[in-house]
Amino acid sequence: TPATAPTTHGDTAAAPNGKNDKNVIQNFFNICVFKYTIFCNKCDIIEKINNFDECIFYLENFLPYIDNWATCDMLNPKIFKTNYEKLLEKIYQWINSDSVYTVRFAIGMLMRFFLDEKFETKYLDLVSSINSEEYYINMMRAWFFATALAKQYDQTLPYIKNYSLDKWTHNKTIQKANESFRITKDQKEELKKFRL
Repeated sequence: TPATAPTTHGDTAAAPNGKNDKNVIQNFFNICVFKYTIFCNKCDIIEKINNFDECIFYLENFLPYIDNWATCDMLNPKIFKTNYEKLLEKIYQWINSDSVYTVRFAIGMLMRFFLDEKFETKYLDLVSSINSEEYYINMMRAWFFATALAKQYDQTLPYIKNYSLDKWTHNKTIQKANESFRITKDQKEELKKFRL
């Protein structure tokens, strides 16, 4: 059955104690499901827009409302695959945003579209230069570098050897690389030497 917005009657959902705990939890769950369903629908609509500028218009109106990593990471507009230059311009703008999930989205787009045949080391420089205390930004930075190690090991390794990342992101990158099936056993052993 489709999720519906919760309703409250009297004090039923107001007192988180005794027999009312179950109602509070159910109402909270309903709100989460309702909100997630709306976000998924918006993501699906944006991903299917086949005009780059129109897609960007709706995307940039949606990005400020993203408040969780799952919604952020599921966004993958198909039109981006044929507009790398325009996308890269936008990535440079988004990466300087004050919004945690807009920055995370920008790093995710670099990871998704610019670590294969479009790869340049300047993208590693860009992500390593981000200075943030935000968990969800730094987790994406670690994911980006672990993926870069899997796809462009020789070009990415110096950023680990030279400790170009903050300690937390550096160690998390090595952890994620060691969990990856795309990194060889020898590479994993090499990376372990650089843990802080």
